[in-house]
Amino acid sequence: MGEASLTHLSWFSGPLAVFIILANLFIILGILCNRQLHGAASWFFLSLLFADLLTGATLPFIPRVKLEDGRGYHRCFFIHVVPNFFFLSFLANLLMVHWQKYLCILYPLHYHRFWVYRWGLLCLLLAWALPLLFACLPVLGWNSWQPNSNCSYQQVFPTAYLYLEIYCFLIPSILAMGFMSAQVMWVARRQLRDIKKVLRSVHPGQGPSELEQQLELRQAKCIAGLSLIFLVCWVPYLAGLHLSVLAIQNSFSDTATLVVLTCVGSGNAAVVPIILGLSSRQYTQFWREAAAQGCGGCRARCCRQAEAGRHAAGTLQDPGPGVEAEPVDPSPC
Repeated sequence: MGEASLTHLSWFSGPLAVFIILANLFIILGILCNRQLHGAASWFFLSLLFADLLTGATLPFIPRVKLEDGRGYHRCFFIHVVPNFFFLSFLANLLMVHWQKYLCILYPLHYHRFWVYRWGLLCLLLAWALPLLFACLPVLGWNSWQPNSNCSYQQVFPTAYLYLEIYCFLIPSILAMGFMSAQVMWVARRQLRDIKKVLRSVHPGQGPSELEQQLELRQAKCIAGLSLIFLVCWVPYLAGLHLSVLAIQNSFSDTATLVVLTCVGSGNAAVVPIILGLSSRQYTQFWREAAAQGCGGCRARCCRQAEAGRHAAGTLQDPGPGVEAEPVDPSPC
């Protein structure tokens, strides 16, 4: 895989980055303009959206890392460390959002006692400070840089650093989010079973009611949606991490393939907060109300114009005194 393939990949990563940036701005404005969402949970999600926006902004630059290798020390470290920091902060914020929702659903009566709620600003600070500290370790001296060598990720990130990042942060974080999502679905399933028992005790001897069928359908949609997100967004990224480890072990020289896997996997993962945000009615409530008001205003203007047109038509059809005018259709708008 050569420069032509990487150039084609940049054509794919560019529109994807634009979509990620615009979608995150859309959800961010929807949350900021809704005063009912100015709480701890919304600030966690806003931090996640901002990290996702930065991750999407770096996607077009990942394929260019391979196209130019004649960079100096500072520029080489900058183009490798900054995207790594953005994605680490994105994953840390996503893990924090899952953890906050996990505690809120599993322990609703004791949620206000947990440090995630009481020290929300500190949690957000840690979600950005710890990835920054870990991403800057190569700059602080943990690197394999050799004088008069070409710029590459092998020179910036030592093998031990990559193993530590992949096996101690990335993969455990993704598996932890999957575990917490499964636990939340299990709690929702148990609550749905209790609701169905109450409904059947009120109406014994009857089949499943319409409410039970709606709840079952909603539960099935949630399970299908989470499964699809994991398969489409996280499985390619995990596969890319595994191939990266194999490449490190076997001294794989085709770094262009690793760049492609990194770009595609990071792009798929960056879509997760967008799906979560657009699927929440609370986060899109402002835009839905704005659209409803806009449609209502357009409908009102159309009605006024139609009324004015009918009034003008009635005036033109008035033949004067002593002559009976033809009736005008007074149908309302």
